[in-house]
Amino acid sequence: MKKSLMLYLFILAILMNVFTYMFYSREVKFGEERYEKTTKKLRDSINLVKTQLTDADYFSLEHNENAQNYFDNSASGGKVILFEKLIPVVTEKLLDLNSNPNGNPYTGQDKIDGKKFIINKVKLLNHRWIIADYSNGDLWGEVLLKYFVDNDDNITFEVNQTWLYQK
Repeated sequence: MKKSLMLYLFILAILMNVFTYMFYSREVKFGEERYEKTTKKLRDSINLVKTQLTDADYFSLEHNENAQNYFDNSASGGKVILFEKLIPVVTEKLLDLNSNPNGNPYTGQDKIDGKKFIINKVKLLNHRWIIADYSNGDLWGEVLLKYFVDNDDNITFEVNQTWLYQK
């Protein structure tokens, strides 16, 4: 009786080990498959976001080599303007005009109900065009500006088109 009990316990222990081994080996395989699926999904998402970012930055001075070459006047004896340094200078100069008591003159809008229009966001599209977002707290709009950089590094702006959205 003692021998048969030991035999049953031994067989039971072997069965428990086999089931435990099968369970954990399948759990590891399942975890690896889940990890691979998640990793593939994340890589696809990252690639999609990169593609969308590239499409969104298509019209920007940072990614337009022809517009960047416009500022390289070294072949004609002029000086070279680095676009990396130009972008913050132009943006800062345009945003500094927000301190005007009548609002930024390059929004193309006068005060409405005593509230001045100021430029919130600026993007240099190329060597000549800027698009900017402006508001007075109640109304929002967008403006398309031309900008010019002369040989003395003076920057001038010109309003080309402005649009004020309705409430």
